[in-house]
Order: sequence, then structure tokens, then C-alpha cells
Amino acid sequence: MRLLRLRLAMTYQTEGEGDKGDELDTMKQPESEDLNSRVEPEVTEVEGIDTLKQALTEAKAKAEENLAGWQRAQADFINYKRRTEQEKEETSKLANYTLILSILPALDNLERALTSIPPRLVKLSWVDGIRLIQRKLQTSLEAQGISQIKALGEPFDPSFHEAMKQGKGKEGIVIEELQKGYKLHDRVIRPSNVVVGNGEEEEKKED
Repeated sequence: MRLLRLRLAMTYQTEGEGDKGDELDTMKQPESEDLNSRVEPEVTEVEGIDTLKQALTEAKAKAEENLAGWQRAQADFINYKRRTEQEKEETSKLANYTLILSILPALDNLERALTSIPPRLVKLSWVDGIRLIQRKLQTSLEAQGISQIKALGEPFDPSFHEAMKQGKGKEGIVIEELQKGYKLHDRVIRPSNVVVGNGEEEEKKED
């Protein structure tokens, strides 16, 4: 009977130790799992930072691209606005271009009439009337931006002068103005018809 009790006690002790071993294994396992659970979030966090950096880099590049596009669009708009204003100003300046060209021959005729009047008639009242009309017409044209082109005694310039012939005089210098030229603001609307010196007088002086 005692032998049976002793065996039962030993069996119980052995089973208890086995249970304790299982408990120890169970206690040790969570520690390993906790370590893995701590490592995995750290790796995930690093990957998240790299992804965020890449996203920021891409966003910065996109922002710079958008800024460059906006700057180009703004520059194009400014150039377009400036060009439109210039065209509008030019159109305004040249609005009466055709009308002015039609008036210039009348002004030429008045000036020719005044220069051809004999000295004995210069002081007559009707001559003063022609002068008054000529001055008023010229003043009206000047108010519209019309100005005469300098010609007589000036170096010949094909931008402003049209050479009709050559004559004795200093070479390359306008020695006679056959018809006055005019500009509308900065644009030549009719060049001066001129006679240009051929240099013959200078050759005679050298002889």
C-alpha cells in the first residue's frame, strides 16, 4: 500500500514538473513575439519615411514645373498685352493716314502758288488769304502728328529722301528739294523728292 502511494506521488510530481516546463515555454514565447512585433513597426516606419520623402520630392518637382509653366504663361500674356497695346497705338496713329495723304497735294499746291507770286503782288490781300489758309492747314496736320522731313543741305538718306536726279554740288548732299516729304509721328508717309549733289563743284575747286 505504501509502495502504491509512493508511486502516485512521484507520478504527480513528474506531471507537475512537466506542466511547469510547459508554462516556462509559454512564458518565453511571448517575449520572442514581442521582439518581432517591435522590429516590424520600426521597419515599416523607415519604409514610410522613404515613401514620404519620395512623395515630397515628386511634389516639389511638380510644383517647380507648375511654377515654370505659370511664369511662361505670365510672360506670354505680358508680351501679348504689350504687343496689343503697341498695335492699338499704331492703329490710332495711322487712323487718318489715307486722309492725310489726300490733303498733302493741296498743301503742296498752296505752297507752290505762294512761291510763284510775283513780288509786285505779294502785299495784296488775297495773297494774305492764301498764306492764312496754308498756315491753318499746316497747323491742323501738325496737330495730327504730321511733321516735315529735313532735306535741303542734309546728307542724302534713302530712308527719308528719294533722289530724282543729280546736280552740281557737294557729293551726297541734298542741293534742292523738289517736293517736301512728311512723317506721321515716326513713320515716313511720303519721302522728300530731292536733287543730290554729284561732287562736280568740289572737283573744280581742287583744280
